[in-house]
Amino acid sequence: MKGGRSKAGSKNDDKLSVKQKKVKKTKDPNKPKRPPSAFFVFMEGFRKQFKEKNPAVKGVAAMGKAGGDRWRAMSDEDKAQFVTIAEQRKKDYEASMRAYEKKQAGGNDEEESDKSKSEVNDDDEDGSDEGEDDD
Repeated sequence: MKGGRSKAGSKNDDKLSVKQKKVKKTKDPNKPKRPPSAFFVFMEGFRKQFKEKNPAVKGVAAMGKAGGDRWRAMSDEDKAQFVTIAEQRKKDYEASMRAYEKKQAGGNDEEESDKSKSEVNDDDEDGSDEGEDDD
């Protein structure tokens, strides 16, 4: 019975903690996207083939199931080409992430924002000239 009371108390604490909203981190649009795995590289081509052969099937689940079945049926030799493509994309991703991290550490964010402000100002001037010509 003693355990029952302590559990009830912890349930109340859980309810209170649920009410607090978590702060979401904003995603950086300049951050490179993660590379696809070998399976997803395979699915890029498989989707096109599946749509050509089965134009009536529009369900994503059916396409995913067929792709998964085909992937599992493939030998390691057949999968090798997709694995090499995935590895190459991973290397490219790692290189772009290193460049991105250098840019973040270097403080180039301020320089980029200054450039964008000047470009916006130039565009505004051009836009106002065009507006005057139309009158």
